[in-house]
Amino acid sequence: MSVPLLQDKVVVVTGAGRGIGRGIAILAAAHGAKVVVNDLGGAEDGSGSDCSPADEVVSEIKDTGGEAVASYASVTDWDAAHEIVETAISFFGRIDAVVNNAGNLRDAIFHKMSEEDFDSVIDVHLKGTFNVSRAAATQFRAQTSGCFVNMTSTSGLIGNFGQANYAAAKLGIVGLSKSMALDMGRFRVRSNCIAPFAWSRLIGTIPTSTEEQKARVAKIQQMTPDKISPLAIALISDAAQDVSGQVFGVRNNEIFLFNQSRPVRFAHNADGWTPDLVLERVIPAFQSDFFPLERSGDVFSWDPM
Repeated sequence: MSVPLLQDKVVVVTGAGRGIGRGIAILAAAHGAKVVVNDLGGAEDGSGSDCSPADEVVSEIKDTGGEAVASYASVTDWDAAHEIVETAISFFGRIDAVVNNAGNLRDAIFHKMSEEDFDSVIDVHLKGTFNVSRAAATQFRAQTSGCFVNMTSTSGLIGNFGQANYAAAKLGIVGLSKSMALDMGRFRVRSNCIAPFAWSRLIGTIPTSTEEQKARVAKIQQMTPDKISPLAIALISDAAQDVSGQVFGVRNNEIFLFNQSRPVRFAHNADGWTPDLVLERVIPAFQSDFFPLERSGDVFSWDPM
């Protein structure tokens, strides 16, 4: 009989009460992990709290013979994030992986977006990823092992309407993840990103007032949250110990590796540049390689497979 892929590993999953996080927590437990199921239980916009989502996932894991404990702490708070990590250590004696999945949505067209809308999404996604990861980093360094799996989005990698706050947070997570991989690599700590395509409670807040929006939502509804979990579990496992600093995507039964920003054209002038020279020589030379202003749906234009 083979040893389960995550046998005796302790995994913290934030935003694990519903959707993608729930799927990852349950599959991690099925593969032998002890799981801290963290979920504030807030509404889609991040407001409020409710213990029941985390409790229900813990019960589901225990009912199938797994080990899990609930955490209701908010990832947006520095001290609370440390409590999440302490929960893992107190109950299970160690921590091996963090899946940063907690999120909220406050979509609005940019010229109508409020400061509160922007700050709330940045706090949960980007600051929350930093808070929990930083809390775990001290333990990872001491034990010279650890793994971060961070949720990004094609809203940041490519673009979408009405999601300036979400796009900024999710692209920021890519930069944060890469820095974590670089800084912590000497301690055998890995960090990777997943851009998930999946129908979830948060995606359910996308407006459907136009035919285009309805078509977009109908396409997303085909992609269930459980499709994301296998890649997350694989990345946490020791079999992926050499995988770090990467950005993956999951879209139904498709898995993608995204490229990362590198120069694509070069211009040099020994005497330096003036604004006029830039307009005369550089812009025309580069223009054929400019990236079109696309949304995620323009790039991923085919039906999910």
